[in-house]
Amino acid sequence: MAAAGSILVRTLALVERKIRPGVTTADLDAAAERFIRSQGAKPAFKGYRGFPGSLCTSPNSMVVHGIPGPYELRRGDVLSVDCGVILDGWVADAARTFAVGPIAPAARKLLTTTEASLHAAVEQCRPGNRLGDVSHAVQEVVEAEGLSVVRSLVGHGIGRDMHEDPQIPNYGPAGKGVKLEEGMVFAIEPMVTAGRHAVRMGDDHWAIYSQDGSLAAHFEFTVAVVADGPRILTPWHEPTG
Repeated sequence: MAAAGSILVRTLALVERKIRPGVTTADLDAAAERFIRSQGAKPAFKGYRGFPGSLCTSPNSMVVHGIPGPYELRRGDVLSVDCGVILDGWVADAARTFAVGPIAPAARKLLTTTEASLHAAVEQCRPGNRLGDVSHAVQEVVEAEGLSVVRSLVGHGIGRDMHEDPQIPNYGPAGKGVKLEEGMVFAIEPMVTAGRHAVRMGDDHWAIYSQDGSLAAHFEFTVAVVADGPRILTPWHEPTG
C-alpha cells in the first residue's frame, strides 16, 4: 500500500503543477490517468460503481465526488482533488484541496483548518486508542475555528478494497468505538464547510455540495496503525524527489 501511496503522492504533485486558471478538470484527470498507468498501476476510481474519472475534482461549494469535465478553473477557486491508486491489488486513497492562485482569507482559513484537523486525527492512530479518538480530533479542530464537519460523509478502512470497514465519522465522542490495533489501515478524510454541515446531491447523482453554497475543503491520507504510532502511506505533505 505504501508503494501505491508513493505513486499517488507523485500524481497529486503532478496535478498541483498543472493547476492554474483556464485549465479544465478533464485536463487534470487525463494527466493523472496517464501518469498512474505509466507507473504500472491503475486508477482506483475509474469505473468504480460506474464513476467515469480517475480523479474526483470538486470545486468551491462541491464537497466531494466531482466528475472531471469542461469546468475551467478560475482565479480564487478552491479545488478538492481526490485520487485512488491500485498497485499489485492494494489500494491507496488520498485527497488535497488546492488554491487556484490567491484566495480569500476565509478560504485560506478553511483549507488550513481542514488540513490541521487531518493531522490531528492521524496523531490518534495508535494501538490502544479508540476510533472515536480519531473522529473527535477532527471535530475539535474544525469547530474551534467556527467551521462545520460534514456529518453524512465518512472515512473508511482500506486495503484490498477501497472501501472497507470500519466507517470513520469526522465527529463524535473520544474514547468510544473500535479499539485500534497494529496493522489496521484507514483512509481518514475530513470534509469541512465554511457554513453549515448539511449537504445535497447534485443532478449527476455523484457530486455532493454544501447545501448552503458555502465553500468546502477535503483532505485525506491513507494511514497505517503501527507499533510506534501512525504511518502515513500517502505523505503528500512531504517534499517529493
